[in-house]
Amino acid sequence: MGSDESRYRCPLRIVNRLGLHARAAARFATAAGEYEAEVTVHFGGHSANGKSIMGLMMLAAGQGSDLELVIEGADAEQALESIQALVADGFGEAD
Repeated sequence: MGSDESRYRCPLRIVNRLGLHARAAARFATAAGEYEAEVTVHFGGHSANGKSIMGLMMLAAGQGSDLELVIEGADAEQALESIQALVADGFGEAD
């Protein structure tokens, strides 16, 4: 990791009623894909590339699940802020 890169580790709680299902996973992966930083999501002893819809869905994280987000790269802080806001907003889903 070069001196211009950052690494962040942060907890995330899934708040939307349906959890990290297809649409939510797609929104997460799209948000993560807007950045060069590597995004990894850990849950239940498994990890997934945060830019992979299928990988995120395979985590099977339901409402109330506590995930760990690890982001590394030059734009990691911006990626973290974007993903935190998306998850806190319940992926824009009105429940």
